[in-house]
Amino acid sequence: MASVATADERGDGIHIGSVRGAFAIGNYNTVTHHEGGSTPAMDPAQEELLRAVRALRDDLARAVQSPQVTALSGELAETETEIADTGAAGPGRVARLRTALADAGGVVGLLASGAAVVQAVAALVGG
Repeated sequence: MASVATADERGDGIHIGSVRGAFAIGNYNTVTHHEGGSTPAMDPAQEELLRAVRALRDDLARAVQSPQVTALSGELAETETEIADTGAAGPGRVARLRTALADAGGVVGLLASGAAVVQAVAALVGG
């Protein structure tokens, strides 16, 4: 009786030398891959703040400029960058944003997007 060689014994098997990234072999697999430089997952409150900040920035671009609106626009831009880069706006950034919102209160109060940012900030600082 002859012996039957396996695929590896015949040299026909699968050989993986090195792998970079993610892969799956077989049916019904799911692969999730995160590169080392990717941003961490955001919590829902930070995601909401980011959406609201972007909307208010768009609205403020059409508003009459004043020193307060200019300062708020800058703070919004820095907040957006911080959330996009790190996944969250730190407590100091949120405090500065809250102050800028209060300083530009006349314009912010007229915009629905302004109210959304105020609510998102309040949710993060607890009041």
